[in-house]
Amino acid sequence: MSIPSIRDVVHAQKSTLDALRPLAPETVAALDAWYDVELTYTSNALEGNTLTRSETAVVLEKGVTVSGKPLKDHLEAAGHRDALVYVRELANADAPIKEVDIRNLHRLILQKISPEEAGSYSLHQRMISGSDLALPSPAEIPALMGDFAKWLAVVPASPEAAFDAHERLVTIHPFSDGNGRTARLLMNLVLLRAGFPPLILPPEDRPAYHDALHAVQMAGDRALWHKFLYERLNRSLDRVLGLLHGRSPDISSQ
Repeated sequence: MSIPSIRDVVHAQKSTLDALRPLAPETVAALDAWYDVELTYTSNALEGNTLTRSETAVVLEKGVTVSGKPLKDHLEAAGHRDALVYVRELANADAPIKEVDIRNLHRLILQKISPEEAGSYSLHQRMISGSDLALPSPAEIPALMGDFAKWLAVVPASPEAAFDAHERLVTIHPFSDGNGRTARLLMNLVLLRAGFPPLILPPEDRPAYHDALHAVQMAGDRALWHKFLYERLNRSLDRVLGLLHGRSPDISSQ
């Protein structure tokens, strides 16, 4: 399906969702709890976290550890859920998204596992495993992030702006760790401000996700990147509409 076609489908789905709004507070709370687990599981799994979906639910809902799993994986889950709470606060605020908001997102993600790096730009040269992309030097990061924040403050919230915000942040790669998780949360923040549900990227999409991102970073091909993410946004809308109509979501394997 072409980008204009999938874009039309996505906006039609959003119109269907808008017709169901405002949602009852109990429904909103139930959806938030579902997304806490789904987004935390998938985003962390993309980075190698070994907790399954059901184990992530136990950690977040019961506050207990899962036998045989690293403590770091549990702390990553708790940190990501804290960052999601902050994303919702920012989504409901009237102020533009600021550079400090991005740093706070990163701080919440990493504060339980790497407090010395949480919310701080890297002072060392970063490299991406499996990629020959040349990342900016540490000295360039503050200016690049300042320019990025200025763009983010004025660009109208839309799916394309969300997709581009993800790519721009992860290409600057300002942090020593947690860049992908921060970029995905920022993307979902912009989507929420545009009235869309969060976009879910399951771990089985990892190769296609990296290929589409690499196409932008190395060749400036935004078409593949936008198409890939529009397709996932389409799937995310299918899921939330299914949940609102009492249907179980089509989720990937545990």
